[in-house]
Amino acid sequence: VVILLLFCRLVLFGYSLWFTVCCNSVTKIESYAGYSVSFSCLYQPQYQNNLKYICRGTRPSMCLQQALITSYNKKNGRFRLNDENMSTKFTTKISSLTQSDSGRYLCGIQRNSDLHLFYAFELKVKDRCCDTVTNIESYEGYSESINCPHENQYQNSLKYICRGNQPSTCLQDALITSNNRENGRFRLNDVKMSRIFTVTISSLTQSDSGHYLCGVQTNSDHDVFSAVELRVKGESSAKCLSENHKKEVCIFTAFCFSDSALYVPFTVPLVLLLLIGILVVVVYKWKHYKVKGIFYIHTHAESHPLKCACEKSITVFSAVCFQKMKPLWTQMHPRQKV
Repeated sequence: VVILLLFCRLVLFGYSLWFTVCCNSVTKIESYAGYSVSFSCLYQPQYQNNLKYICRGTRPSMCLQQALITSYNKKNGRFRLNDENMSTKFTTKISSLTQSDSGRYLCGIQRNSDLHLFYAFELKVKDRCCDTVTNIESYEGYSESINCPHENQYQNSLKYICRGNQPSTCLQDALITSNNRENGRFRLNDVKMSRIFTVTISSLTQSDSGHYLCGVQTNSDHDVFSAVELRVKGESSAKCLSENHKKEVCIFTAFCFSDSALYVPFTVPLVLLLLIGILVVVVYKWKHYKVKGIFYIHTHAESHPLKCACEKSITVFSAVCFQKMKPLWTQMHPRQKV
């Protein structure tokens, strides 16, 4: 009898250890604050009419009595339970997520034995998006394009962009969408075959600096997002050095050529001489003042326009033009001003 009692206690102890924490595998789910999330729990056909429920935590022994919702009571605040008997699964939906909803959940299925069937989920609710952020820099008065990649399955889905990093309110606060592709300074171009949509912001100001979210609408509980941080620098960030500091020299020679072949014999030798002269002066000044930097000489206005930061962009006209000597830029603008 004593041996039998010890054996029973050992079995019960092992049973209680197994029953304390669940489960061997955990399904991880991520969503954002303000969104909804759903997770489904499969069961075998013989359990179609059995009680289903969900609870928080990892203790199966306490799950039913602490159930957030059951198949007998399918609505409870932000929780909804839908038992799809034909597909042998039940789905629990939590709406208006908050970060406090993060944590472990157990799906329970009552069986005829004392041992119920469980599935474990771990929910992570983020208040901001995203883990990876693309950084872009530009300048006041310029235009900037934001490229938003997406998967091939979303070619025909609604695309949009908003300011900030709150996915739950992004669509309703959208600056522009693929259904309305022009809005003030914003333009949206959806190149479906390339799986990228581009948003262009013109006439940038420093107030345009900040976070942006590219959104793609999906059929699930939450859309797909990518994050961008735009930094717009003012004109003062590229001002020239004063006379009291190191002096640098910037020599501009703007060239334009007529389509007529009559100007070729005259302009080509002149241009070559001017380029040689500019190169000599630049090398001399660089050595004389020991200026750190890179000198760019271009005769094509559309590639890398040569400019001083305190002057307007150089434009090439249909003549051989000369500019007076100007102070050298301390920082080149990366894009041509519009």
